[in-house]
Amino acid sequence: MAAYRILSISDGLAEKVRSARTAPGYGHPVHAEIATGYGPCRLCLRDFRVGVDRRLLFTLDPFHGIEEFPLPGPVFIHEAECDRHPEHGGFPADLRSHDLTVVAYGRGRLQRAEERVAGGGDVDGAIGRLLARADVDYLHVRDTRAGCYDLRVERA
Repeated sequence: MAAYRILSISDGLAEKVRSARTAPGYGHPVHAEIATGYGPCRLCLRDFRVGVDRRLLFTLDPFHGIEEFPLPGPVFIHEAECDRHPEHGGFPADLRSHDLTVVAYGRGRLQRAEERVAGGGDVDGAIGRLLARADVDYLHVRDTRAGCYDLRVERA
């Protein structure tokens, strides 16, 4: 078992987005489309099948309920129901091939460090090194090329 847990968005948040068709906390309309990029879905953390899967684009603040200062950005989920990635399921297999930036935060949304991991690189090593720091409380994983938020990582 990994020494960390993976936190995708919650099932409840995904259901609210799918049913209300508005961005949580912002009220912006959700945009539905056939996938033109790989994603990933921020609930199941699997890549979209380009030209096949329908996805919903909405604004998300990954710091909501955790930190005082927001940092909203665009994210996607599958339009149809999908299963949330298990918190103790290890790092998502589909994301291992992506170029990733692992950002380490201390309380107060203070950025302490970051590591970039090329697709196929040692993301587990980067996570381990960053979580070993005493000044780090949690991590965000972002797509390096697009800059989008993918998921949160905490100690197990």
